[in-house]
Amino acid sequence: MPSLILLMIAGAAGYAFWNSSRAAAEAASHYSRKACQEAQVQWLDHSVHATAIRPCRLDNGWLGFQRTYRFEYSRDGADRYAGRIVLRGEQLIQLAGPTRPTPTLVFPESQLPPSQP
Repeated sequence: MPSLILLMIAGAAGYAFWNSSRAAAEAASHYSRKACQEAQVQWLDHSVHATAIRPCRLDNGWLGFQRTYRFEYSRDGADRYAGRIVLRGEQLIQLAGPTRPTPTLVFPESQLPPSQP
């Protein structure tokens, strides 16, 4: 009888870990898709890949996991860049990847030609 109870506890713990892993992967997909849309780049493969997991203390004091995910994006369709997302639980901790395009000046403001009236 005790072995059945231990088996049930192990099964419940395995299911809880799998369920939290799926929720974190969905959150990572959401954050990477949103970052690519804001940076006006292509989110390649429409997926994220888990690269690391480690135990950590969550903000509420409970023990949880910090997961690192990798995703790929392209600026013009011919190149590939890798981005990285770090989640603590389902909370975004770090995003390294596409950034918003910023306009650049051809001339510094001090060297702009005078405007014509």
